[in-house]
Amino acid sequence: MLDELLGKAALRERIAELEDERDSLEAQLEAESERRREAVRDRQDAEERVNRLEDRIAQLEGRVERLQDEELSVDFRGVTSLRGDRLSSVLDRLASFETGTEGALTAVVDGDLPREVRDAFGDHGQLVSRAAPCVALTDDAGLVSVALSAPTDPDPSVTWSDGFAFGRSWFEPAGEYALALVRSDLFAVGAYRGRERLDFEGFESDVKGDHSKGGYSQARFERRRDDQIDDHLDRCRAVLDERDHDRLYVVGERTVLRELSDLADATAAVDATGDPEAALADAFEQFWTVRLYRI
Repeated sequence: MLDELLGKAALRERIAELEDERDSLEAQLEAESERRREAVRDRQDAEERVNRLEDRIAQLEGRVERLQDEELSVDFRGVTSLRGDRLSSVLDRLASFETGTEGALTAVVDGDLPREVRDAFGDHGQLVSRAAPCVALTDDAGLVSVALSAPTDPDPSVTWSDGFAFGRSWFEPAGEYALALVRSDLFAVGAYRGRERLDFEGFESDVKGDHSKGGYSQARFERRRDDQIDDHLDRCRAVLDERDHDRLYVVGERTVLRELSDLADATAAVDATGDPEAALADAFEQFWTVRLYRI
């Protein structure tokens, strides 16, 4: 009775009404946010489909033009993956090749095709562009015409000599170096001498996986996951900063490689799985695998 006289009961009823209205508006806002996220996802999916269709149309138009001009299609004579003893054997053969003065071309190509390479490979220069980044090798008699992927990313150059002027360490493990594998939830690093691993360090971090729910809960989840990945990468960087290495190669997930690329002499995306030690062994073999393109 006293509350009613003082008007408190009416105030409490108004507060309850406002709280109900607030809860209703929050629910509407959360639903609208989810609809917007779905619309963004739908738009991205549609854009991806459009891009794929445009790429396919461009490919088909190119084929039609070639057929109309009665030009022969140019393609690699073969593509082979090399590693270990087989890689060493192929490099031995290429290193033994001899010709006259400035009769052998060695070109490290990363981007636009140098004029010397276009002239040397002629109509097949486009295949060098397709293989790039690569080391392209040919001679003035056309006896050798190949390109090789180089894991260590040597600096672009063009060299004419009496033999192919490449470094074996461009393609196969040599000397002392470190190789680190970085995923969003896993890290492993080893010091190596050639193919021999001298030490190992690795760990896994507790990073949450995908979340299927919408609304604010998903946004909070994604922020928390991003923070966990950032903490994991900070921990990876700290380990690499403490280690002493002349050369460092960093491999792993493409989405996180850029965060540590400033520390690396070369980077590469690899799909290495398993616990840290097994994953590092898998990553090592993938990184030191060379693609041979026969042109």
